[in-house]
Amino acid sequence: MRRAVALVGLVGIIGAGMSLALLPATGTVAAPKAERTYLIPAGDGYGVADCISSKSECGQIVADAWCESQGHHAATAYGVAAREDITGSTPRPANMAQTELPLTITCGG
Repeated sequence: MRRAVALVGLVGIIGAGMSLALLPATGTVAAPKAERTYLIPAGDGYGVADCISSKSECGQIVADAWCESQGHHAATAYGVAAREDITGSTPRPANMAQTELPLTITCGG
């Protein structure tokens, strides 16, 4: 009796799995986000400032990873922020040097 119940349960599980596997896709795809530029503190503690500020090969890898983690495609631009990019809307830490500018990463849509 137990084997029969186990067999019926197993067939039910396999049948449910097959029906889910064979269902057609709904065709809905999330719309990509618009292009956006992020300002990141140079001393963020992760050590990405060296790669991004030097425009080296590792900078592209780090910038792409940042964009993907934010839900975007690959980075289109990255580097040290220009003074006019900083609005002063976010407070600057007291221990940040005056010449230490944040980093920018522009992510594609």
